[in-house]
Amino acid sequence: MKALKIGLIVVAIIAVVGGVLFATGLGQGLMFRAFMAWNQPAGDFDPAAAAPAPDYADESNWAALPSIEDPSDLVPAGVAPIPAAGSAPVDVFFIHPTGYLNGANWTSPMNPDTATEENTRWMLANQASAFNGCCNVYAPRYREATIFAYMARTPEERDEILGFAYEDVLRAFRHFIAEYNDGRPFIIASHSQGSHHAQRLLAEEIDPTPLHTRMVAAYTIGSVLIPYSRAWFAGLARVKPCESATETGCVVHWDTVGDGGDAVERDADSLCTNPLTWRVDEELAAAELHHGAVPPAGVYTAKFRGDDAALGTQFTALAAPLPGHTWAQCRGGTLFVADQTGTPMFVGSMSGGSGRNYHGLDYPLFYMDIRDNAAARVASYLSARAGQ
Repeated sequence: MKALKIGLIVVAIIAVVGGVLFATGLGQGLMFRAFMAWNQPAGDFDPAAAAPAPDYADESNWAALPSIEDPSDLVPAGVAPIPAAGSAPVDVFFIHPTGYLNGANWTSPMNPDTATEENTRWMLANQASAFNGCCNVYAPRYREATIFAYMARTPEERDEILGFAYEDVLRAFRHFIAEYNDGRPFIIASHSQGSHHAQRLLAEEIDPTPLHTRMVAAYTIGSVLIPYSRAWFAGLARVKPCESATETGCVVHWDTVGDGGDAVERDADSLCTNPLTWRVDEELAAAELHHGAVPPAGVYTAKFRGDDAALGTQFTALAAPLPGHTWAQCRGGTLFVADQTGTPMFVGSMSGGSGRNYHGLDYPLFYMDIRDNAAARVASYLSARAGQ
């Protein structure tokens, strides 16, 4: 039953990017396993068969940079324009989630003319852009693991594939610090697979080094299967969960499910930050506190088999925010929100039957809350440093 539940959580992730989410139950579980067996890459993961390692001195290996025009520059309709490129006092290092849904390889071939790259631009438009009001946005392209890695034959194989992708993220972060950041404070932001890589980055590269003093906060959202547990935080010396809206040097995280749906089941507890109050508790936060959802722009493409050719999807504008759109409440480590069926936020079959897993709405549902809170934490950080 535990394996089936984990499989169904992965289905929720696939549903977000593909618009198809199987409901819970034995029949759907069997369908899911057949789907995975039919579509996952053939053979064992072989690092030697992966694309060449990206050179982060080459701007083409960055999905977002202040020096280039990209979807992370978009601003919701009616919201104040972003500062001049590169002029913000704080940077954000954004690690995008899984856009490679194809079963041809265990990791992305890094081909820029693909649906995978269009999915990365979807992430920049609907997730990373939430930080452009306070920060200069940097987002590396990397040899991300295919969605099918999350149902690899063994946990060890999954971790090997994710570990391979993480090495790119680590090299990109080190290049960012050495060549772009120029000693400025920074935010770590991520989603899904990106939050799995951010977890290692926080534990291995930030918490044990002087870099922790420059981290404003980490918005590591939607980790689902690999939780930000109490045990994980206990292994860190300095980085802890954020307990308020203006605390700095800390981590926020949530996984979103619609009211009446199934709580995310994991092998351990997971941090749940309420993005309407920025507290870690189980109090219900009323919709009056909601700064605003922003309906997702563009299409996230699912191409599990065959070629991964680009579809020509463009990301040119974001809709106006919807303030007061939902309440929010953490319950047992899952963030519950109003059922989005029939609302502008409802994407494809995002309801997930009885599951109502809104993994793909982790950022869009709270877009303005994230945007405003990032600005508040930056102001708090800079104010504290000015007083030293």
